[in-house]
Amino acid sequence: MVHSANCSTVPPSVPSDAGVAGAGVLLSFIITNFLALSLSAYLILRNLRSPLLSPIPRKLLLSFSDQQLLTGLGIQSVGLAKMNTMVPYHFFIIWMLSLLATATHLATLLALVQDFKRDWVLRWLRQLLMLVSMSLSVVMGVFVLKSVLHNLPPTLPIACVWDVPASKGSTSNAGLSIAGTIAVMAASAILFIISTWYLHNRNNQKWLKSIQVVGLILLAVMGVGAAVRVVLLSQAFGTPNLRLSDEGEKVWSFGQLLPLLLLLLPVVSSIELWRGEIRVGREAEEEEDRIPLTGKIGSEEFKPKDFQPLPLFGGYGK
Repeated sequence: MVHSANCSTVPPSVPSDAGVAGAGVLLSFIITNFLALSLSAYLILRNLRSPLLSPIPRKLLLSFSDQQLLTGLGIQSVGLAKMNTMVPYHFFIIWMLSLLATATHLATLLALVQDFKRDWVLRWLRQLLMLVSMSLSVVMGVFVLKSVLHNLPPTLPIACVWDVPASKGSTSNAGLSIAGTIAVMAASAILFIISTWYLHNRNNQKWLKSIQVVGLILLAVMGVGAAVRVVLLSQAFGTPNLRLSDEGEKVWSFGQLLPLLLLLLPVVSSIELWRGEIRVGREAEEEEDRIPLTGKIGSEEFKPKDFQPLPLFGGYGK
């Protein structure tokens, strides 16, 4: 494989990378995941009893999800673009952060699936982003798996897995690491298939509520597992598995504060929306907000316009 990675010399240490594993970056992903899962749980459990009229929690959740999804795609792209210089430690942290992003946007899909179904643009945009995210995650998982199989020295770039022969020695938890990596890759593909079906499913059976509850629990476990792994492995909060030449990932610079400050944007937007509702009223939105994700509205069956087909197929779905 042709690349510019230096695989001939194993350095004793490597510099830190606060842009990938800094305290602010890690906390922004973890906090966003926690808030999104909490809002998703609130919306799903609230909808089990009766539809929520206010659009604020839904739009707040959507804002957190979009922010997490785009930053997750961005950091994965950076990791793959820098694989000739990035060591497995930072590469693995990026992979864990991408799992946090995946758990966030899938939890949002569970709670707001009806919003995506009503608009084909939102539905297929979400489908495209899910496909890109899953593809990048699987590619990164292949690198992580190969680095474990080859017992790659932790200070060599991750791209060296294709050039450095497998080492005879192995760590005590190599088997567990291999099994866990394969399981995560398989879970990413399975979740993508299930979420694709869920997103495009046109039926609104009551058993979809059970899928929402079970799916949310599984995504919460996935998010907690990835967050714990990141915290324990990172220099910012735990103990890394290699020697770093500095402690830059512990330093709170503006670059670390910025991701946390950006978390306030959805909150500010929600306050503005709430104030607008108070002053203007929301009669125009009230009818749409009364539509639940599943079931009935009072004595009326849940019908009509819960699924907007592609314009290409004008008669489809009528």
